[in-house]
Amino acid sequence: MELSQAVKATLNETQAGLSGYQRRHFMAGILKSVFAGKPSRAEKILGWNRKTLGKALAEWDGDFCYIDRYYERGRKKAEVHLPNLLSDIREIVDSQSQTDPTFRTNRLYTRMSAVEVRRQLMAQKGYTDDELPCAATINTKLNDMGYHLRAVQKSRPQKNGRYRCHLCET
Repeated sequence: MELSQAVKATLNETQAGLSGYQRRHFMAGILKSVFAGKPSRAEKILGWNRKTLGKALAEWDGDFCYIDRYYERGRKKAEVHLPNLLSDIREIVDSQSQTDPTFRTNRLYTRMSAVEVRRQLMAQKGYTDDELPCAATINTKLNDMGYHLRAVQKSRPQKNGRYRCHLCET
């Protein structure tokens, strides 16, 4: 059976717009109805992957159901590998932090840099250099926990709003 270019384009657009189970289900339906269940013909004419078509046929026939589980892919967070990391960081940083001196925000300021926090984690908590994340990741964790690097100060002197020059008397 010959397919026109318009039909091929429509089939390819439709299958490209779907993903996962829906895509394979569509491909299996086309494979069964148009190509008599022959993946090699669909591969030649439409350019579809023969392995994906085999998966689609297995699902269509009820032999097997492939679960994609995209949420399990990718790199895991540092807390997954080191469950006590955040509490250990909090213990170290709490002794060196203070709230906003003006009390305008709920931010916590600390004078410890992420590099120093990393050093303290190795010295006090027994982490090794290889198992700890890099300083940039620790800095991100500190920001997520509400700590911000700034020189800690108890109070800031208030500026005089009026400055008068004794030379020009203005």
